[in-house]
Amino acid sequence: MPSTSRHCERSEAMKFYSTNNQSPTVDFKEATINGQAPDKGLYFPESIPKFEKNFITNIEKFSNEEIAFNVIAPYVGDTIATDKLKEIVSETINFPIPLIPVTDSIYSLELFHGPTLAFKDIGARFMSRCLGYFVGRGQTVTVLVATSGDTGGAVANGFYGVEGIEVVILYPSGKVSPVQEKQLTTPGKNIHALEVEGSFDDCQQMVKQAFADEQIRKKRFLTSANSINVARWLPQQFYYLFAYSQWPDKGHPPVISVPSGNFGNICAGLLAQRSGLPVEHFIATCNANDVVPKFMETKKFEPKPAFPTLSNAMDVGNPSNFVRVLELFQHEIPGLENIFSSVSITDKETTDTIARVFRQYQYTLDPHGAVGYLGLETWLKSHPRQKGIFLETAHPIKFPEAVEKYTGSALTVPPSIQGILDKKKVSTRMPANYSSLKDFLMSRPEIIMQ
Repeated sequence: MPSTSRHCERSEAMKFYSTNNQSPTVDFKEATINGQAPDKGLYFPESIPKFEKNFITNIEKFSNEEIAFNVIAPYVGDTIATDKLKEIVSETINFPIPLIPVTDSIYSLELFHGPTLAFKDIGARFMSRCLGYFVGRGQTVTVLVATSGDTGGAVANGFYGVEGIEVVILYPSGKVSPVQEKQLTTPGKNIHALEVEGSFDDCQQMVKQAFADEQIRKKRFLTSANSINVARWLPQQFYYLFAYSQWPDKGHPPVISVPSGNFGNICAGLLAQRSGLPVEHFIATCNANDVVPKFMETKKFEPKPAFPTLSNAMDVGNPSNFVRVLELFQHEIPGLENIFSSVSITDKETTDTIARVFRQYQYTLDPHGAVGYLGLETWLKSHPRQKGIFLETAHPIKFPEAVEKYTGSALTVPPSIQGILDKKKVSTRMPANYSSLKDFLMSRPEIIMQ
């Protein structure tokens, strides 16, 4: 189980163990390259660094680059040189991450100002640069990833043209938005999209089977770019500290509502809180896929097939990162309940919220942000002295039909999206069975970068 320690020095080698406890501990480099532990568990830090009190008290005096480096350095240890890690951090967060007041008590943390207009940009950019640093010349690594929407585009953008890296993205046919699909099917070069005739859970299961297949692993060096990978998961802590840096009432920590699907995002926030970030409470706001809200009621984790909703990136019926949430609290539910709750929001409630917030406050929510907003608003009604932040995880332009219909207002297309809308989608369609993916991976030649 993880222990709590003082803020680690760079020279110390942070170790990561498997949540299944049947694999050797590894450092950040090996955890990043492996993606998943050999025993099929997820890597988790042996110790949780504590932020120095001076760092939190004076957080407004630090730049975002300094904050992010301070957060990630203990986990990376000596696997990346200090100057190179600072460069990676700087390139990861070189876009605005503003905290915007919507009402007197509700603030939006806008995470959609990166190149693919989604919160996944931070994790994908950090991981791609770390993996590119770790992979030696002459080697080829296949990044195999399932996406329910935004991960695919962020991974495609982050890894595009990285030497020695081939990316294979599985996504559920007809269950991602048109903009999301264009982002992951149009890059070309070292990015290949597989359009699976099934759900995100089907895609995720196919990926897991590939990692467990020794025949494939002998032919291809596989790693993952989903949030199961520590290099994707851990940097998501950054923006929680950026939010607190901008939080106007330091004497009263915020409640934070996180639109949740695979639970890597909120788990990163909980990890930052355990390290010393002041947060009053976390709300995992889910759509109709309510496995975790049900767990918090019954204390039984019962995965079920994903149900398609407007907030498609959260359509996950078996959230793999929830085991990390439990690990963080040593599987003691009372401790988890003190800081964490979870609610389910319907599509009707989502669209009503989009319409109402635009009408009352002239703020445009995407469906995921609307889920987060309503979860927070509901909490604050029964805790009127508190204030909070919801994470606006994707730009509304990714869901134009729903957003424009319920706001009655046309969206402006950002320049970063305009260029891909006319590009031709290029994907390989396949049924939702593992043999199809295995055939693809076994027959695909090694990639040669130009």
